[in-house]
Amino acid sequence: MPRPPRSQGPETRERILDVAQELFTRQGYDKTSLRDIAERLGITKAALYYYFERKEDILLELHLRLHAMGTTMLDELEAAPDGPARVALWPQLAAVMIDFMIENRELVLLHSRNRAALEALAQNERNRQENEDLEARFTRILSSPAIPLRERVRMAGIIGVITEVFVENGPAFADGDPEELAALIREAIDDLAPSQVRVRA
Repeated sequence: MPRPPRSQGPETRERILDVAQELFTRQGYDKTSLRDIAERLGITKAALYYYFERKEDILLELHLRLHAMGTTMLDELEAAPDGPARVALWPQLAAVMIDFMIENRELVLLHSRNRAALEALAQNERNRQENEDLEARFTRILSSPAIPLRERVRMAGIIGVITEVFVENGPAFADGDPEELAALIREAIDDLAPSQVRVRA
C-alpha cells in the first residue's frame, strides 16, 4: 500500500474529490487522468493512490454525493407520519432539493456530461445497492394508501420537474443564472404543490 502523504486526512480526500469534480465537469471524465488531478493538487500520483486507487473510485464517490442528498430527504420523509404529514413536508423538501442542485451545479453538470462513464458504474455493487435502496424507499412512500392518488402524482411530478431540468437536461440550462433558474423551477412546480403549499425559498 502507498505511504500516506504528509497532509493526509479527510480534508485532503475532499480536496481530491473537489478538484476531480471540476476537471471531470469541464474537460470530461475520459480526458482527465489521475496525473491531471495530482498535478492540479500539487501532489504525487503515489500520494493520490493513498486515497483512491482508480479513477473510477473517484467518480463513484462523486456520484454518491447525490445519493447522500436523496438519503437525507428520505430520512426526513420517513420520520414524518405516513399520510398528510408527508404530503405537507414534500414542498419543503423540494425547495431543499432545488437549493442543493443550485449550490452543487458543477456536480450536477458532471452527471449530465459524463453519462457513459456513470453508466459503466451501474454494476458496481455499492452503487447498485444504494440505488436500489433509494428507489425502493421512494416507491414505498409514493405507493402509500394513506396518501390520496392525486397527491402522490403531484409529489412525483415535483421531483420529475427538478431532476429533468437539473440532471437529465442540465447542459441545456447551463447558461442560465442559477438564482433565476431556481425561481423559474419553483414557479413551474407551484401548481403541483399539494394542499396549496407553495415551493418557495
